[in-house]
Amino acid sequence: MKSTEEKKRELLNAPVGRMVFYLALPAVASMLVTALYNMADTYFVGRIDTVATGAVSVSFGLMSVIQACGFFFGHGSGNFISLRLGRGETDRARKMAVFGVVISFAAGLVISALGLVFCRPLALLLGSTDTILPTAVGYMRIILIGAPFMCASFTMNNLLRFQGNTVYGMVGIVAGALLNIALDPLFIFVFKMDVEGAALATLISQLVGFVVLAFGCNRKGALGLDLKLFGVTKEFVKELFRGGSPSLFRQGFMAISVIMLNRACRVAPAGEVDAAIAAMGVVSKIMGFAFSVIIGVGQGFQPVCGFNYGAGKFDRVKKAFWLCVGASTALLAVFSAVGAIFSGPLVAFFRDDPAVVRIGSAALRFQCAAFVLSGFTTMSNMMLQNIGKVFRASFLAVARQGLFFIPVILVFSNLFGLTGVEITQPVCDVLAFISALILHLPVLASLKREKSGE
Repeated sequence: MKSTEEKKRELLNAPVGRMVFYLALPAVASMLVTALYNMADTYFVGRIDTVATGAVSVSFGLMSVIQACGFFFGHGSGNFISLRLGRGETDRARKMAVFGVVISFAAGLVISALGLVFCRPLALLLGSTDTILPTAVGYMRIILIGAPFMCASFTMNNLLRFQGNTVYGMVGIVAGALLNIALDPLFIFVFKMDVEGAALATLISQLVGFVVLAFGCNRKGALGLDLKLFGVTKEFVKELFRGGSPSLFRQGFMAISVIMLNRACRVAPAGEVDAAIAAMGVVSKIMGFAFSVIIGVGQGFQPVCGFNYGAGKFDRVKKAFWLCVGASTALLAVFSAVGAIFSGPLVAFFRDDPAVVRIGSAALRFQCAAFVLSGFTTMSNMMLQNIGKVFRASFLAVARQGLFFIPVILVFSNLFGLTGVEITQPVCDVLAFISALILHLPVLASLKREKSGE
């Protein structure tokens, strides 16, 4: 395995395109498999009934909260690490890695404890109807047990990625995801555990992924997780919030948007509210699968961005950015075309209920209309976060799923009913793209030109 110094030399001197591809490939694989095992629960639970599908859709808000916590600590400590490694400050990077993982596990314990105590009101807050509530509570209670391990796993995966060790992160995520996909049908259908079986499969897979990621963090070429190095300092806390706040806002508002979406579905005609919640949950999983590819490309970009920005090689940063924008936009264009043409069969694959298919296919076609714009928006957000433009990054992080989504869905659902719910996301995608142009293009123009040495 390559040493930390060898990775640093590659990130600073190897051709940008090759490095981005090398780092993005395992990151994309990790994100795709993660999206697949999120979709696996929806697919297998969809074989039960619409209420079960709705329960998983409601519980997605809880998963988003856990993910927001893990990404906050992972990106906060990871940004610090990549910049310090770019400057040759390995000891400080090592201490921050330990700090990030320990604090994220502790935060997961808090989420677990509070969630288990207030599980029923939490499910109602997440948008559950009375018919969905018992099933959602059963699913969520099992998921909450694994919250500390999920938080720490998201953090460790991001730390490995920011060090340039994307393969280790991929192995950890893929191992857990494949296990989840295998266990779902076993627990749901063979052991007759229904929705609780899907939750147990997720819990076991997350525990396995946690162990594999912890092992990867201590392999040669990684910074290691020596718990004796743990310590809380003002600098670490400050840098954690500085680098992690955009991710916290982005993922946190995503959780809020899921809640708002579920609650807005109550404008559906009588008797179709559960179907609307299930349909929008299915569409979210489908779009999340495509979006995971773009996140993976961005994750391949971030180490290149962080190391080279820290070393003052701004031309390489800009070149990597535009390369990733082009690649992500092309991929989104292909997916949008496929999604719009085959919207009905795609939704029916998860839940073949006429009401679910009708509502979901319309929403999917609307979302595909503006989805191609998300490539530039996402890469802009990641670059701004990586180079320490906290306000701009935080604003852009919350724009798509918070700043715009919340007021738009409130207004549109009241004005246009269920159609307003279906068109909310594409409207927000357009507004977020315009914001990215305004916030990021001046930053790109201001970067000093410096010969990259390629």
